[in-house]
Amino acid sequence: MQDISAEVAIREKTIVRTSVIGIVTNLLLVGFKAFVGLMSNSIAIILDAVNNLSDALSSVVTIIGAKLGAKQPDKKHPLGYGRIEYLSSMIVAALVLYAGITSLVESIKKIFHPEAADYGTVTLVIISVAIVVKLLLGLYVKKQGKKVNSGALAASGSDAMFDAILSASVLASAIVYLVWGVSLEAYVGVIIAGFIIKAGIEMMIETLNDIIGKREDAEITKELKQIICEEEAVLGAYDVTLFNYGPNKNYGSVHVELPDTLTVDEVDRITRRIQTNVFHKTGVILTGIGVYSYNTSNDEAAQMRNRIQQTVLSHEWALQMHGFYADTEQKTLRFDVVMSFDVDRKEALETLYQEIRGLYPDYEILIVPDVDIAD
Repeated sequence: MQDISAEVAIREKTIVRTSVIGIVTNLLLVGFKAFVGLMSNSIAIILDAVNNLSDALSSVVTIIGAKLGAKQPDKKHPLGYGRIEYLSSMIVAALVLYAGITSLVESIKKIFHPEAADYGTVTLVIISVAIVVKLLLGLYVKKQGKKVNSGALAASGSDAMFDAILSASVLASAIVYLVWGVSLEAYVGVIIAGFIIKAGIEMMIETLNDIIGKREDAEITKELKQIICEEEAVLGAYDVTLFNYGPNKNYGSVHVELPDTLTVDEVDRITRRIQTNVFHKTGVILTGIGVYSYNTSNDEAAQMRNRIQQTVLSHEWALQMHGFYADTEQKTLRFDVVMSFDVDRKEALETLYQEIRGLYPDYEILIVPDVDIAD
């Protein structure tokens, strides 16, 4: 059985420990690169140092976000503080973007007002060591970020690996200058700035998607449906919707299809077992389980289902039909249709009503349009 609270504590410790390692490493690199850049009059190396400084600041923000996000729910925030981590990721993206824009401005200035660099053996050695250090740091941080599902940590790891590539370009420009006497300093600075800006924009877009709300991974919804359908009486699971309140903090709802012969007591026991199993296996809290009644002993209803399903799914924009139930005595039928985002829902719904009324004019019909959220 999963201990969710223990996992949250381990996750927080991992983020803090990894971020501290990143801060210490980046500050050491800042000191070395700034010293070498000033001594050699290299704008590219100085900008590389600035980039490392922004990485250190990003790690500080990541730690703060993890600490605040791990706070326990209270009266004002009953679902917890997990979404604070998305705000910290946004701040990290803003810092990276600012560093990139500043670097771009300084590099362009150096293109119009160039200054000769003075590279030495020590300079080249330090740059080479920095490349290896940043590459190893990036691989480690990214791995830890994926392990604990921290967007800020994973982004920092990717940024560190980019830094290694950019430092390699600085080394290459130094070698070109020493061998051929051609200074590519300012131009390499522009390239570095471009990569930094690109990384900042991508981080910001990814975080905005998390804040706005995005389609869940198909594997997650597939896993949830498999767990739910392990319950013997469940004939199908539909309309899985997840509400995210921070990394690894998900609430959800689902509709399950059950035989129409079950009692309310039996349905209650089944849905409670589903909630318990889903939480223990995934950590997702199902706050709502809706029930579709399934005709089990009415051959006429079964024939109606097949005929209506064939009619509905003849439209490309109708992705799925479920929750069908027909009461042949009261002359009522109802079902849900998952519709594509490419169709006008109002027009599509009217089309279905006209077609089904044509098939069963004596019936009272209820069609519920569903959005293609996860299915």
